[in-house]
Formats: sequence, structure tokens, C-alpha cells
Amino acid sequence: MPPNQIMVSLALVLTFFIMQPIGTKAYEEGVKPYIDKKIGYEEAFSRGVKPFKRFMIRNTREKDLALFYRIRKLKNPKTYDDIPLSIATPAFMISELKSAFEIGFLLFLPFLVIDMVVSSVLMSMGMMMLPPVMISMPFKLLIFVLVDGWNLLVGNLVESFK
Repeated sequence: MPPNQIMVSLALVLTFFIMQPIGTKAYEEGVKPYIDKKIGYEEAFSRGVKPFKRFMIRNTREKDLALFYRIRKLKNPKTYDDIPLSIATPAFMISELKSAFEIGFLLFLPFLVIDMVVSSVLMSMGMMMLPPVMISMPFKLLIFVLVDGWNLLVGNLVESFK
């Protein structure tokens, strides 16, 4: 696993990459007219938030949205514009957390198999004092590099956002 600083930097860079079109649209629709004094603050906020809200709702599971509607005891919305930001934001967050756990589990499985195979081979050879991690780590790195793991992981992650 790379150091935390690298992982946080990667997360920030990918976030800026994914959100750049949405941020540009929010600027054009809300901030720019406000700076030019064509609209008021409230109108600028509602226009500027709309692209972000659309993005969050498009990438949120309906089940997660329904959860927060049930918690607030609200009626189901008729359109996406009827969904308040106070419901779209936490629903988006738990939806993304679920996706993150799924990705983590799918990455964990092949590495677990490698650990089990290496442990079995070491035990069958009678090398009980040699930690399996010392042997399995280079194999894990080799396989991750051979299948171009970063390209697969980052590519599929970025493409998952519509």
C-alpha cells in the first residue's frame, strides 16, 4: 500500500479531474452572473449548486435516497429538482462508501488467495518459521504490476462516474 500522502494526493487529483466539468458549469451558471451583478446571492447559490446536486443524484442509489426520505418522513419527489441538497448529500456519501467497500473487497480477494497459496506451500515445505508475508508481498506487487493494476483501478473508478 502506498503511503497515505500519496493516496490522499491521488484522491484529490482524481476528484479535481472528475469534478472539473461540474465546477465549470456551476461557475458559468451561478458564480459568473453573480460577479457580473446580473443575479442575486440566493439565485447564484441555487444555480451554482444545481450541477453538483445533479451529479450527486445521478451517482446515488435510489435505495440510499429513499432511506433519507424515510428518516425525514417526506413524500417521494416527483423530479430530481425536488430532491433537497440536505438529502442528496448524505445519500451520495453513503452510496459512495458502499461502492468503496465493494472495490476494497474485490481488491482484497486475489491478495488473500495469494497469501493462502504461499502459506500452504511454505507449510508443506516445512518452513514454519518463515513469515508468509515476506514471500507473498513480492508476488502481490508483481501481479498488480503485470495486470496494470493502477490503470485498471483508476480507469474503472473514473469511468464509473457518469
